[in-house]
Amino acid sequence: MAIEAITGSSSTTPNLQANSLGMEDFLKILLTQLTYQDPLKPMDNQEFMAQMAQFTSLEQTQQLNNKIETLITNQAALQSVGLIGKTVDVSTPSGLLTGTVSALSLSGDSPLLTVKTSAGAFLNDISLSQLVAVR
Repeated sequence: MAIEAITGSSSTTPNLQANSLGMEDFLKILLTQLTYQDPLKPMDNQEFMAQMAQFTSLEQTQQLNNKIETLITNQAALQSVGLIGKTVDVSTPSGLLTGTVSALSLSGDSPLLTVKTSAGAFLNDISLSQLVAVR
């Protein structure tokens, strides 16, 4: 019986820790168990079904994690839209600055704000984590 190669999906999450087991790792372990099992004492059907259930659970958990990440990103974008026109205090390397949010960029991984200070200068690429207060 020929076993074809197992290919993973191209949408792997970069946030998974390097030391965690993925679906491909689980399948490799399962195939290794089946290959080297004792022919006189084959793997118990219940044990095999339990491992398949674990594999399904792992896959569903990874899909849930991906959807939660998307939800968090969308939530941050929706909340940042409400900041346009608001007065904010921004923490910068030179100190605390106050200004009005004049623009929003959603092109990257997280929303970035453009803040116009009271002196008329524009602070570009301000992340939400740099905001100290919103008025």
